[in-house]
Amino acid sequence: MAIYHLRATMISRSAGRSATAAAAYRSASHIEDHRTGLSFDYRARGGVDHVEIIAPAYAPEWAQDRAALWNAVEAAETRKNSQVAREIRVALPAELDLGQRALLVRDFCQRQFVDRGMVADIALHAPGREGDDRNHHAHILLTTREIGPEGFTTKNRDWNAVEVLEGWREAWAQGANLALEQSGCVSACKIDPLGGVIGVQF
Repeated sequence: MAIYHLRATMISRSAGRSATAAAAYRSASHIEDHRTGLSFDYRARGGVDHVEIIAPAYAPEWAQDRAALWNAVEAAETRKNSQVAREIRVALPAELDLGQRALLVRDFCQRQFVDRGMVADIALHAPGREGDDRNHHAHILLTTREIGPEGFTTKNRDWNAVEVLEGWREAWAQGANLALEQSGCVSACKIDPLGGVIGVQF
């Protein structure tokens, strides 16, 4: 049976974290942080099956460049305790293949985040060498500010509402179950959000 898991956390400077470091690690890429001068190089990291960025159609072209995107996020925040990004982690059904898992996450991000004005940076990870070999999962880094044609605008505090998070939870369960059904998986494969795990940290 597919396992349900959705966890939402914040990437905050008060915890010594940065959006550039988080993005580089999750995507196994190299990003130079223009604000601090630090370099984050995780290109040798394995286990990353697929990465992509989804932005609203009206967003600037640079929003598709991971380094430019997250450096712009960091530049937009001036406080030392700023929350620079939101991360959603979801368990991916092992019953689906890589293409099906990518499509599931892409559709979820478009409907729940990008259509609201966020940019979503997606990284699909394979199970670790040790532990459950069914543990396919995705890290979704989200901007906390809305993006417009000229760049980032204001922070949308409505995205912090518990009811919004609960909507994301329900949407993920529905989307995952639909993907399982379309793949031909029997009903026993479907996930139950009430019996799963949801974590919240705002």
